[in-house]
Amino acid sequence: MAYLKKISTIGKLLYPSLLWKLPSNQKIIYLTFDDGPNLEITPWVLKLLKEFQAKATFFCVGENVSKYPDIFQQILIEGHHIGNHTYNHLKGWKTSEKTYLENVHLAEAAILKHSNATTITHKLFRPPYGKILPRQITKLQKLGYKIVMWDVISGDFDAQLSAEDCYQNVIKNCSSGSIVVFHDSIKAAGKLKEILPEVLKYYQEKGFEFRAI
Repeated sequence: MAYLKKISTIGKLLYPSLLWKLPSNQKIIYLTFDDGPNLEITPWVLKLLKEFQAKATFFCVGENVSKYPDIFQQILIEGHHIGNHTYNHLKGWKTSEKTYLENVHLAEAAILKHSNATTITHKLFRPPYGKILPRQITKLQKLGYKIVMWDVISGDFDAQLSAEDCYQNVIKNCSSGSIVVFHDSIKAAGKLKEILPEVLKYYQEKGFEFRAI
C-alpha cells in the first residue's frame, strides 16, 4: 500500500499548482469518485451518501455521462459536484496534447448537454490514472480548469489489495481537508461496497463532515 501514499507525496513536490488537499481547521473530508457514472454502482453510492448526509465530487467519464444521463442527472439533483475525467478515460502520458485536449472538450460537451447548462461554473478536472504531462496541465489551467488530485487514494481498483487493505489505507492517512479517491466502477464495486459504509461510519462517529469540492 505504500506506493499509493508515495504517488501523492511525490506528486505534490513535482506539481504544486495542482490541488492535493484543502486547508481546513475543521473536521471535513472531501470524498471523490472516479470513472462513473455506472448503471450498477453509482445509484448505490448515491443512496449511501444520502443516508450519511454526505456530499461528494464525481469525476465523470464523458462516454459514461452520455450512456447514463439519468444517473448523471441524479448526481446533480442530489447536490453533488461534477468534475471532468476525459471522454474516454485517456492516459495523459501516452496521449498527444491535441488529442488529450479534444477529449477533455468532448467530456465537457457531454456534461453540459446532460446537465442542461450553458456553462460550467466550477471547472474541475482529474486526469485518469493521475497521469498528466506539464504541457497538458498548462493548457487546462489556461482554460480555467482546477486540476484536482488527492491526498488519499483508497486503492479500491487494485486487485492485489483486499478490502481491509483499502479500508486501513483510508483511515490511517486521512486528516482534516483530505481529498479521498474512490471509484464508482464495476472493477472497484466489490471492495467499495465493503469499505465505503465503514469509512463513512468511522468518520461520522469522529464528528467529520463530508463535503464536495
